[in-house]
Amino acid sequence: MASLSPPSFITFFFFFSAFLFHSSHQTLYSPITKDNFTNLYTLLIYLKTPPQPSKLHLDLGNYLPWYDCVRHYKKSSSYKPVYSNSSLCTDIAPGLYTSCIYPQGPGCFNDSCGFFPENPVSRKSATGSLLIDKFALPITTKPGPGPVSELVFACTDNTSYAKMYRGLAKGSAGLAAMGRFKYSLPAQVSRAFSSPQVFAVCLPGSSVAPGVALFNSPGPYYFSPGIDISKSLTYTRLILGPTGADTEIYHEYKSPDYNLELTSFRVNKRVVHLNQTLLSIDENGKGGTKLSTSTPYTLLQTSIYNALVDAFVKESAVLNLTTTIPVEPFSIEPFSVCFAADKVRSTRLGPFVPTIDLVLGNNNNNKVVWRIYGSNSMVRIQNFGFDGWCLGFLDGGLNPSTSIVIGGHQLEDNLLQFDLERQRLGFSSSLLFYSTTCANLGFSATKN
Repeated sequence: MASLSPPSFITFFFFFSAFLFHSSHQTLYSPITKDNFTNLYTLLIYLKTPPQPSKLHLDLGNYLPWYDCVRHYKKSSSYKPVYSNSSLCTDIAPGLYTSCIYPQGPGCFNDSCGFFPENPVSRKSATGSLLIDKFALPITTKPGPGPVSELVFACTDNTSYAKMYRGLAKGSAGLAAMGRFKYSLPAQVSRAFSSPQVFAVCLPGSSVAPGVALFNSPGPYYFSPGIDISKSLTYTRLILGPTGADTEIYHEYKSPDYNLELTSFRVNKRVVHLNQTLLSIDENGKGGTKLSTSTPYTLLQTSIYNALVDAFVKESAVLNLTTTIPVEPFSIEPFSVCFAADKVRSTRLGPFVPTIDLVLGNNNNNKVVWRIYGSNSMVRIQNFGFDGWCLGFLDGGLNPSTSIVIGGHQLEDNLLQFDLERQRLGFSSSLLFYSTTCANLGFSATKN
């Protein structure tokens, strides 16, 4: 099973145990690791009896956690199937059941509740069944698992498990579904510990040190050197997608995605003129803006992409930056706007390039700004003698299901708080502005 090596876990524990969160609920956390091969992320949980650390692909969407029960579920004394005639099955997947011709075991029971887990990268689905087992997350006061509860998740079966892992973060044994659904991972944690439906995610900017997901606590969130970032969050409302939006299987469910009300882009504070109809979600679930940790870089509908690129190039010229050759021959990603690295000045907020603002609506019908600095807008490419900074936004095509998909690179070293009690997202913008990163949670911060 994929897991953190002992030295990595011990380092991570001491990194976090320097402080305690002050909350009416015990804060649970999970380290988030970046995979340099896919530029995607894994989240650590404990599963089974005895508890075993497991890395799961982190997805800000998807309905239900799922797990590779074929290769990674040989031993557990506490697992139990969810049967098709149970109230739990009726609540999650009514009318679905599975039978099994293989020996009985995890993911293989007759008359068990069926579920179709989905790969958020490839959009491939598989057959599977529901399982319940013991589950825990680390805590901030000692190494190893914290309070134990139960987790409902889907098991992939023998017939289709192989295709489910193509494109996921390397080393993942399943999926940590963090979406807006009553049986997503955060929802199950909140229900198990009677805590508010609030969780936070802070993606690491590199694979050198982990970021973190935080459960059971709305804050404070102390980052080295003693800064409570919860006091610096700006809030924007979360928009619900229509029933059946952006899912291949469960058309009766609301979309599990976190959709935002993006009203415009600005480059160096100058408004970029866009087709406004693309920014709203229509009755078929198309259009709009969502967050995704299963997309490495932000994807923009073609006309939006062209408008942003034109504005960015013009504003870069004001800084005496001229584009160099595109990097299609040198990178697997089709970056089209690049500057020679030796022509770009470095700052604590990354390469000195025009800022990009996401202008968003909030719950008071006002506009708020999520500013993207060079550390999140640009990608360093060094291949075959090419050394440049490239704009990390990609053309998502003429007719994508979502007009704007804000990808992982743009979210790194930003603290994101998902407050489902108030249907809002809190965002910090770059933590580099505060001279800290997602890897610095509580490293030297203390609270008397």
